[in-house]
Amino acid sequence: MDIVHKIGRRKTAVARIYLSEGKGNITVNKKDFKDYFTTAALQYKVEQALMLTDNLTSYDIKVNVYGGGVTGQAEAIRLAITRALVAIDAEHRLILKPEGLLTRDPRMVERKKFGQKKARKKFQFSKR
Repeated sequence: MDIVHKIGRRKTAVARIYLSEGKGNITVNKKDFKDYFTTAALQYKVEQALMLTDNLTSYDIKVNVYGGGVTGQAEAIRLAITRALVAIDAEHRLILKPEGLLTRDPRMVERKKFGQKKARKKFQFSKR
């Protein structure tokens, strides 16, 4: 099997993964993913697609991720891993699609508009 390269995005986070045959090592920005993502919830998000398809110890994954916060980065990695698993075996799609893991979350921060305090909040209005 060759190395599979996929990209996942969430908010402003971008994750590029390189998936190859291996023993289940996940490296994020040259660190072990358990050192990079310290909470159990974020570690679960990263491994979720692998758990659902019973591939936790089948592949080695190298990840380069930048932008956003830790939650956005974990979800970007999850999307990239999901896309890679579907590229390897189309049968995985039947498992991962109902869980909503193939959907790119389009929600982004709305831009601030001029003449306003924030994106939607206005300056205080004074009648007199």
